[in-house]
Amino acid sequence: MKIEKKLIISSVINAAFIVLVGIVGFQYMNLVLTKLRFVEIADDLNASFLEMRLSEKNYFLFHNKETLVEIQNKIEQTRKTLKIEGNDIVRAIGVSDLRGLEMRLTTYETAIILAQGRAPQDPALESSIRTAGRSLKEYSDSITQLERRRVNEIILGSKRFMLYSFWAILILSLLISHYISQKIVRSLRGIEAMTKSISGGNFNRIEGLQTKDELGAVVSAINSMSEELAHREEQIIQSKKLASLGILTAGVAHEITNPLNNISMIAQTYDEMYDKLEEQDRKSFMQRVEAETERIRKIVKNLLDFSKPKEAHPREADINTVIQKTLMLVQNMIDVSGIETSLQLHTDLPHVFVDEHQIEQVLVNLITNAVQAMSEGGWLVISSRSHNHGESVEIGVCDTGKGIPPEFVPHIFDPFFSTKGDGGTGLGLSVSYGIIKNHGGEIRVESKVGVGTTFTVELPKYSHQDRVNNGSESLSDRTQLNKELV
Repeated sequence: MKIEKKLIISSVINAAFIVLVGIVGFQYMNLVLTKLRFVEIADDLNASFLEMRLSEKNYFLFHNKETLVEIQNKIEQTRKTLKIEGNDIVRAIGVSDLRGLEMRLTTYETAIILAQGRAPQDPALESSIRTAGRSLKEYSDSITQLERRRVNEIILGSKRFMLYSFWAILILSLLISHYISQKIVRSLRGIEAMTKSISGGNFNRIEGLQTKDELGAVVSAINSMSEELAHREEQIIQSKKLASLGILTAGVAHEITNPLNNISMIAQTYDEMYDKLEEQDRKSFMQRVEAETERIRKIVKNLLDFSKPKEAHPREADINTVIQKTLMLVQNMIDVSGIETSLQLHTDLPHVFVDEHQIEQVLVNLITNAVQAMSEGGWLVISSRSHNHGESVEIGVCDTGKGIPPEFVPHIFDPFFSTKGDGGTGLGLSVSYGIIKNHGGEIRVESKVGVGTTFTVELPKYSHQDRVNNGSESLSDRTQLNKELV
């Protein structure tokens, strides 16, 4: 059922209860008004009956038969009133009570008529009139008092009914609203989780939310979008792989072509001048060939290191100790370059779970790049600090070198991309990037031309799960390097 229909049905149910309460309340109000109308009539009748009884007493005191005529006239007026207001009286007290009242009125009227033809001193007549008058007055008073009580009871009952109805409608509305909102919220939470999953690269379908309402339509649309995104992602990954393959191919071709050209030129020159060359010159030519061959070998080795990194052997380590060991390896290079070094290592850092040799390789590469960027000397700041509320550790390598142009920064970790011209292979930072990614970390760069460059390496802290695994799963298995680079 669609949400719109659910809302309409819930609104209709609430409206029906409200209308029902209104109808019952209206009936209560009509009943109260009817009772009050009878009480007004009864008060008038009681006043007439009281006047009749007073005239009756005057008759027995003064024996004036005109008083009986007055009583007769009042009885006639009372009958007219009962006839005119008969419908209201019947609705209030019912036909039986009205007939009882009329019967007693007739009895009293009969006694008055009999008294008009007899002497006032007749004891039996006096007793008959008094008894009939008393019965009429008492009956009228009892009905009036009963109806007053009924009015009060109706008002109290209607008050309770309205109060209970209010709470019943309120609770029913809350329950219906809660039921519908929970269904909507539950579906929306599923959709929210799915969209977050899609943003994280997981394109699985939403299961268990295939309702027949608007949310079901949204879920179906998201599932269709997820399938399309998964298909598009495959196309994008394939195109990126082809692009990366093109970059690798172009880089390898460029890096190997130069030494091959040199070897070809040396070989041609050697062949043409062989008879004129001394033995030492011949050795020199062969040494140059060997040097160019060694250059090709290093390019191939770096490429293999880049595409197929060696399996890591991680263990618990203190990052400050790793930094200090690395600094000892490159201290001579730093001293020769005339660079001042500053260590800013924070104490009490959480341990990390790393392959120390691979992290040293990354730091050596970053420090070497920093030294080469400060050909005329400068400051090298190596720092460590806790990050993300102690969940990770950051290493900073900051130099005061020439900096990296902004247009080069997005490509700094691309394979075979180098700002050193022929002086670099463009694989060092790519390999470093892969190593840090395989450790579950991040590597970032900030640079400003003429000011310097800062590389930041972030590594997750050593956890209990790392201790359980204890290296049983190689870091290279956690994240595929080629996929990360693509």
